[in-house]
Amino acid sequence: MATRREIFRALTEAGAELYGEAEARQIAEMVLESRGVSRNMLLVEPNEELQFPDLDSVINDIRAWRPVQYIIGTAEFAGMDFEVSDAVLIPRPETEELVDWIASEVGDSASILDVGTGSGCIAIALSRAVSGSSVWALDISAEALAVARRNGAKYAPDVRFVEGDALSDFSALFAEKFDVVVSNPPYIPDSDSRLMRRNVTDYEPHTALFVPDNDSLLFYRSIARTALKMLKAEGKLYFEIYESLAEEMKVMLRAEGYEEIVVREDFRGKPRMICAKVSSTMR
Repeated sequence: MATRREIFRALTEAGAELYGEAEARQIAEMVLESRGVSRNMLLVEPNEELQFPDLDSVINDIRAWRPVQYIIGTAEFAGMDFEVSDAVLIPRPETEELVDWIASEVGDSASILDVGTGSGCIAIALSRAVSGSSVWALDISAEALAVARRNGAKYAPDVRFVEGDALSDFSALFAEKFDVVVSNPPYIPDSDSRLMRRNVTDYEPHTALFVPDNDSLLFYRSIARTALKMLKAEGKLYFEIYESLAEEMKVMLRAEGYEEIVVREDFRGKPRMICAKVSSTMR
C-alpha cells in the first residue's frame, strides 16, 4: 500500500506536463481531499498509508485532461460542494461574483428565476443568500436537472426546477412575475474553442458553452425578450457575459426594451456581468 506522500507525487506527476507543477499540485490536493486526506494531514503525516484502489484509473483520467471536478464528482461554489458530472458545466468563481452582485441588490423575499441552471449553483446560492426568496430554475437538459435537483435537495430544498428551453418562450411555464431573471447562458463563439484547453473542450457540455460565430448573442437575445414578459415593473435582468461582448450586449438590451444598463468586471478585470431594468416605456 502506498503512502500519502507517494500518492500525492504520482498524482502531481500525472498532471504536471499538462497543467504545470503548481496547478498539478492543486489537482493532487483536491483528489486527496476527496479521499479524506486534507492538505494539513498530508503535511503532518505524509508517510501514513492510504487505501486508493483506483489510483491508476484516476492517474489515467488526469493524463487524459479529464477535469478534476469530474474525477472527484464535486466542485466548490459559494462555500458549498456541488455535485457535478459531464452533464453540467463546472461552476466557476466568476459566477460567484454574479451571485454576490444580485444578492447585494435585491431585497428579502425576492422572486428569482435562473435560466439555464446546469448544476443549480446560481439558483441554490441565491436561495441561501436572499432571505425568504422564492427561486425557480430552468434547464433544457433532463440530465442536468437531475444533478441540480440533487444539489437542491442537499442545500436549498425550496428551489423549484423546471424543464424548458431558453430559446423558446418559456414564460408560459410560470404563472408568477419575477424580481430577478438571471442567466449564465452559452456565450463562447465556436471558433474560440481552439484557444481553450482540452480539459474544457473534451469534457464539458458544448451545448452549455458554445454559440455560432454568426450569432454570439443568440441566447442573450432570446432570454431578454422572454424576460420582458416575466419581470415585475422594477425587476432586473442579470447575465454573465463573454468578455468581448459588453458593448454589443448594451446595444442589444436597449433595442429589446431595457434601460439603466450596468456592466461589471470580474476579479480578473474583464467585463463579465451585466444588469438591466425593463424600460419605463415597456412597463
